Amino acid sequence: MQPLSDTEIGVMFWAGSDPYETIRDLKSWGVRCGQMGVPGDMPLQGAAARWQQALADENFTVVTVFAAYIGESYADIPTVQRTVGFVPQATRAEREVRTFAVGDFAAELGVPGIATHIGFVPEDPASEDYVAVLEMVRRVCDHAAGHGQTFALETGQESAPALLEFLLAADRANLGINFDPANMILYGTGDPIAALDTLAQHVLTVHCKDGDWPPRAIQGALGTEQPLGQGSVGMERFIAKLKEIGYKGPLTIEREASDPVRRQRDIAMGVELLRRLTV
Repeated sequence: MQPLSDTEIGVMFWAGSDPYETIRDLKSWGVRCGQMGVPGDMPLQGAAARWQQALADENFTVVTVFAAYIGESYADIPTVQRTVGFVPQATRAEREVRTFAVGDFAAELGVPGIATHIGFVPEDPASEDYVAVLEMVRRVCDHAAGHGQTFALETGQESAPALLEFLLAADRANLGINFDPANMILYGTGDPIAALDTLAQHVLTVHCKDGDWPPRAIQGALGTEQPLGQGSVGMERFIAKLKEIGYKGPLTIEREASDPVRRQRDIAMGVELLRRLTV
């Protein structure tokens, strides 16, 4: 894959059935890189060869492969707590196996890092679930290290101090975070700019995403994602803070609008906004 410029703009995408079609759609925004999400039900047997050829032919770089899992739902905060990531006990073992497989898939593509939402880190470090998730993260890190990969935890489902405590407890050199400023707002877990200060040394990659705070009147509701620059993050502040902490990695736009026309439009606007902010 081609070398990238400092803070090169990219797009988060989900691996489709036709790698060439997927990559060409991404390139229509004028980007050369992105983060690939792997759906939980995507067959991985033989997939790497297809993607490897398409990425080479289209001269497109994948910077991170994200693992998602069957049965996850982001409908509201209680549902996230019950279904997402490594926290649910009933799915923990199968999701560990799947994460290893996604890491192997990424290694075949030559991608240097994998990532996932591990779910809400339990509040009590002495609890059985906290210890089990911590040990699972360590095992994923060790598997990734065998491929020379990093493992990034997506931010937002806990406060920055709680996440920092977890990272330090895991004690793995290849463990870090994919910092998503909108998630801090959507989950109501803290100001993203202050959080970025707290977690600066652990940032491997970032999402450029925007959103508004959860409605106070609805218990357990998530906030609302917005087009880049139209939410509560403050993209000028976010980009300025990234520069301040010395971040030089890709700026990966994530937009999850269900309407494909709106998503196309919003990503195009986001690319132009980031170009203006990074001149």
